[in-house]
Parts: sequence; C-alpha cells; structure tokens
Amino acid sequence: MQKFTLIIVFFFLVQFTFGSNFPSLKNSIQPPHLKKGDTILILAPAGKIKDYDAIKAGVELANKWGLVVTYGNHLYSKHNTFAGTDAQRLEDLQKGLDNPNIKMIWSARGGYGLVRIVDELDFTKFKQYPKWVVGYSDVTVLHNKIHNLGYQTIHGQMPITLDLENPVQSESIKTLHQVLFGKKLKYKLVASENNRIGNSEGQLVGGNLSILYSMLGSDASLSTDGKILFIEDVGEALYHIDRMMISLKRAGYFKNCEGLIVGDFRLKKNEGNTFGLTLEEIVLEAVEGTDFPVVFNFPAGHVDDNRALIIGATIKLKVKDKKAKLVFE
Repeated sequence: MQKFTLIIVFFFLVQFTFGSNFPSLKNSIQPPHLKKGDTILILAPAGKIKDYDAIKAGVELANKWGLVVTYGNHLYSKHNTFAGTDAQRLEDLQKGLDNPNIKMIWSARGGYGLVRIVDELDFTKFKQYPKWVVGYSDVTVLHNKIHNLGYQTIHGQMPITLDLENPVQSESIKTLHQVLFGKKLKYKLVASENNRIGNSEGQLVGGNLSILYSMLGSDASLSTDGKILFIEDVGEALYHIDRMMISLKRAGYFKNCEGLIVGDFRLKKNEGNTFGLTLEEIVLEAVEGTDFPVVFNFPAGHVDDNRALIIGATIKLKVKDKKAKLVFE
C-alpha cells in the first residue's frame, strides 16, 4: 500500500512539473492547434522541387486559411535527386524545429532523403515548443521518429500534390483543416469484403510501408504494442509487398497490435499477378494467428483523396459487416 501511494504521489509531482508536456498513458503530446495569423514553414527535406508553381496551391491554401507562409532557405536547391545537399536540407529542417514562432512544418513533397539526415536532428527545442509536422510518403521517417519521442504528427496532403480545382481532393483538404484547427476527426467507410470484423482502440502509428520496412532495427522503428497500424504504398510489386509484410511480422509488428488500417496501394505499373496472391491475401496471410480488426481501402496514401490521419492520437476502430468507423479521441 505504501509503495502504491508513493507511485501516485510521484505521478502527480511529474504532472505538476511538466504540465501538458508530459505524455499521458493513453495519448502522446498534441502540438497546439493553428489559428489565423500563425506562421508555417514550407520546406523540402527530401526530393527536389522544380519551381515555385509546384507549391503554389499549397501557399494559396495556407493563405486562404489565414496562415503566414515562410520558406526554407534551400527550398529550391538541387543536388542530384535531392532538394539540396544533406547539410542544406538538415539546416532548413533544424531551423524549423528550433523556431518557436513556427507552428507547423509542411513538407513540400516526399521522394527520398530524410533517412540520410534524421540522425543528425536535435529535437530539444521542438520538445519545448511542439509544432505540427505534416506530410506523407518519405515523411514517414519523421512520423516514426517524432512518435517515438511522444508527440503527434499529421499524415496528410503536401503542397506539391495539391490541386485546388480537383473535387476529389476536397475531402482530404477539409480533413487537414479540421485536424490543424482543432476539430475532431471521424471516418465512416463502406466495408470491404476483405475486412476483418472487430472493435479495438489504440494509438495510431505507421505510414508508408516501404519506409516502415527500411526503419526496422533503428531507433525510428515502431513498437506497435497496443496500437493500431496504418500502411500505404505506391509503385511496388506484389512480391515486394509480401517481403515487407513478412519482415514486419518477423519484427513483431503484429504480435500485440490492436488493429490494421490498409490505405491505398498503387501497384507497380503493368504489374501482372505472377506472385499468385492479391494485395488483400498478402496482408491477411501476414496477420494470420491474430484477432484484431483489419480495414482495407482507407482513402489515404499516394492518391488525390488522401484523408488526414493524426499519427500518435488514440482512435477507436469499429469494423462491421457493412461499414467501418474510425473515431479520433
């Protein structure tokens, strides 16, 4: 009894000392929601950008929301396939993490490159002044790293993928605005015949499957114990998707997982199914022996209808015969 009392006293002392910056048992720390007049930073931490027009829609959208846009010093730099050298991209990202006046870091695009600089980043000031980090694809490197530090990020649209005239993108833009400005998210989906029925609750983690696979064994690898995993990918052959899913299985990703959400998978062009299994069969085979719910065809990934997801937030997942529901707490 005395030991229990000491634990309770310690918990309240920590809460008093750290306030809202102390991660709860259920949720990681959520950065402050945006408001009109806030400053955001658009940078390119991975692949290079052609010209200003490539991010024009993102700037227009941010301005429409009443946000002030600043840019990384090396946003348009080019070095081989990258948006500048490793040192240049690192400099832009580190300045964004350190600056308390920046309320959101918006990756202009994905591509490849964050894994080359992630180990050099210092998150000391970010922890003092948390801010939203937004993007998908290669940005999964940051989603993983920041989740493991105990903070939430947003898997969502990026400036280079935006087309404000495309009606298919309207819902993804709406959901990104909802997350950033503090409105609750919930999704109702028509059920896929491949879904696995069930109810669960846990922190949402994940992102691009290829990146999750490449992070195995590093400090940006995930613990999925008690969590719900989201995956998506593009341009991969079925045999490689199988290799990645089996690798995640061998690493224990599905052992104590609470759920699996499968986003869009655009297969390799002209991919014939010489492997023999469909995407759905590959996924379900990898999670055999588990009983958590599985949802297919969630509208997120390398598609126009790329709905926002809060990585690190607790969600309730309910999968029934004819519908599936995701509710963010």
